[in-house]
Amino acid sequence: MPQSQQHHLVITALGVDRPGIVNTITRHVSSCGCNIEDSRLAMLGEEFTFIMLLSGSWNAINLIESTLPLKGAELELLIVMKRTLAQERPPMPETVWVQVEVADSPHLIERFTDLFDSYQMNIAELVSRTQPAQENQPPLLYIQITAHSPARRDASQIEHAFNVLCTELGAQGTINVVNYPQHEEKMEM
Repeated sequence: MPQSQQHHLVITALGVDRPGIVNTITRHVSSCGCNIEDSRLAMLGEEFTFIMLLSGSWNAINLIESTLPLKGAELELLIVMKRTLAQERPPMPETVWVQVEVADSPHLIERFTDLFDSYQMNIAELVSRTQPAQENQPPLLYIQITAHSPARRDASQIEHAFNVLCTELGAQGTINVVNYPQHEEKMEM
């Protein structure tokens, strides 16, 4: 493999949140010559998790692989790294966004992820959080899901099933299906 080719690395950092820790990690990534192509950060209890997709030369990726574990130990972080390939994603011309608010109970997130799975949709993002119980109110679960439909599927079919599931669970939910135009190749005359 030529060393000038871009290489990719997925990194997950997990640890106790404190001011400046994300800046320290991103500064270290940059100092190794890597670019952050995609990232997510989430607070879970007192912990934070930071997930990044890095790109860089062979030397830059090797440098981050060899130095980040030491930096992670210094910052009391659990670091997980895995090499990956950058691939062009298959066409996903439709995106579905859902938001749900429902009285919290076990298996609710599973019910919604199962719905997307049954329509062969790829879940790209899932966010959930539980709001503690208020006076005479049970704890509420908020769910947001973004999913993509492969080119061979019609995402609008999920709308009815989503509404049926919300009714069954006593949930308040909204669904939005966005169709993206397909790029057709121009024919030369």
